[in-house]
Amino acid sequence: MSTAHRPRPHRRTAALGALVVAGLCGTLLAQPFPAAAADGVRIHDIQGNTRVSPLVGERVTDVPGIVTGVRTYGSRGFWIQDPRPDGSAATSEGIFVYTGGAPTVAVGDDVRVSGLVGEYYPGGEEDGGQSVTQISGPTVTVVSSGNPLPSAIVLDAWELPRAYAPAGDPEDGGSIENLRLRPSRYALDRYESLEGMTVEIADAPVIGPSTPYYELWVTVRPREADTDRGGARYDSYDAQNPGRLKIESLVPVAQQPFPEANVGDTLTGATSGPLDYDEFGGYTLVARELGEVESGGLTPESTRPQRADELAVAAYNVENLYAGDDQEKFDRLAAAVVESLASPDIVALEEIQDDNGTEDDGTVAAEETLRRFTDAIAAAGGPRYEWRGIDPEDGRDGGAPGGNIRNVFLFNPGRVSFTDRPGGDATTATEVTRERGRAALTLSPGRVDPANEAWEDSRKPLAGEFTFRGETVFVVANHFASKGGDQPLHSRYQPPARSSEEQRLGQAEAVNAFVRELRSAQRDAQVVVLGDINDFEFSATTRALTAGGALESAVRSLPRGDRYTYVFQGNSQVLDQTLVSPAIRRYEYDIVHINAEFADQASDHDPQVIRFRP
Repeated sequence: MSTAHRPRPHRRTAALGALVVAGLCGTLLAQPFPAAAADGVRIHDIQGNTRVSPLVGERVTDVPGIVTGVRTYGSRGFWIQDPRPDGSAATSEGIFVYTGGAPTVAVGDDVRVSGLVGEYYPGGEEDGGQSVTQISGPTVTVVSSGNPLPSAIVLDAWELPRAYAPAGDPEDGGSIENLRLRPSRYALDRYESLEGMTVEIADAPVIGPSTPYYELWVTVRPREADTDRGGARYDSYDAQNPGRLKIESLVPVAQQPFPEANVGDTLTGATSGPLDYDEFGGYTLVARELGEVESGGLTPESTRPQRADELAVAAYNVENLYAGDDQEKFDRLAAAVVESLASPDIVALEEIQDDNGTEDDGTVAAEETLRRFTDAIAAAGGPRYEWRGIDPEDGRDGGAPGGNIRNVFLFNPGRVSFTDRPGGDATTATEVTRERGRAALTLSPGRVDPANEAWEDSRKPLAGEFTFRGETVFVVANHFASKGGDQPLHSRYQPPARSSEEQRLGQAEAVNAFVRELRSAQRDAQVVVLGDINDFEFSATTRALTAGGALESAVRSLPRGDRYTYVFQGNSQVLDQTLVSPAIRRYEYDIVHINAEFADQASDHDPQVIRFRP
């Protein structure tokens, strides 16, 4: 599963062409000078019964079809569909015609298209996604206009198989491209068999909120792996939730605003249009007719305040916060700390940028960023938090170039004490020592094993020694390497490769080793490891963190329907975790759902909090 936070062009303004030219991210497979033309073919002949056209690289002449959709933004062109299907469920009767410029046809036109057959890989062939069969460089003849459109294929739980994808061909590197489509058995095959055709959904639950890129996710298989709040839970590598479908609109936003939707809403009425594919979500219904969003009434959560004898430790990814952000962002994040998280005693922050954000001028300090944030918390009625952190080396911790993101501790000095042991810097590791028979850190705050190659171009863990009601608690704040570079769930390679996992495994092993050192110095050491782990509760990363019984993931204390901190392409999933050492026997853990399910977000992650009596 890829949860990479990929930058992408604005789909309503960017011109994504079908040919590989400078600045465009895509790959088109086609011979520039085919030896012969393929005459008398129909769309199903071009599409064939696998993912790659049997006519790729050939020129086709006078392919008949009815125009079913016209796209005037992004990858410009139009879809045609043959009103005379061949009767095979494996061969699509629709296809995209790439024009590059503004199309001159209209929906309902009966056309004849001549051009070059190719396979276009949105995002580039190397990303591992699937291809879109298309005709490019077209010559188009309009035979007549105003014709009735072919009937839409209705997608619902009966139409879409429960199984997600076939296993790839081991002799073809695990690819499914050349396997014969089995649309009655696999959801990805069913979608592919409808590529370019008009499909329709009705009264579909929203499982992924609308985004700034004018898209939202629905499911056509309701009540499958439900979350407690109406989403679709990603529960294992074999539970991909095949009913997920991205929705966009063919109508430019300037003409028709895209609806705002939250998880738990319903896209009511009929939504219909051509079935497309792109790298940012896979199969996409590009709506010629878009239903209306009916609110499900979802509201942000809040957790209960900690009791006098409970220590509350929270983690919050504040999504690239820096001193130059608008006051509104500071105020919203601060309100979440005070109202939603009930002013925890300790807050581990991820994605605190340096004071000038992505301006790459060597600045690494984040004092102004943290001053503005703690001021906003105090103004919201919260405590006057103090902070501790370590500035990274310039350009060495990953994230947005120039941003120098890092982990930081906030703590309420009225409730908890921080044990300062000076000398920590970006490259010096804090070590575990013993003082009066108890574990202690040589540096507090200090970084955990920062020279380990597992942390190359990634955030280093920040360790701190805290005292609450006379008891020492060690807290380790984390932001593991992202999933960038992983193949998507809808990849043409099945199962998809998770190449980024190797680095997180090394990071998890380093943190696990540090916790074991603490427990070796003091068997009943109370340790909280938390933050943006960028991996699932069922992942190998989590197994490496918990190896040898050093830690347990608090996520597993929650009901399954509440286990998610992030929503990616319609899948509600765990990326943020809190783990505790065995000495913390009883605790109450809460993921506070305030962001990930909503179109209007202060951050893309939900925060988490754990309460216990040290």
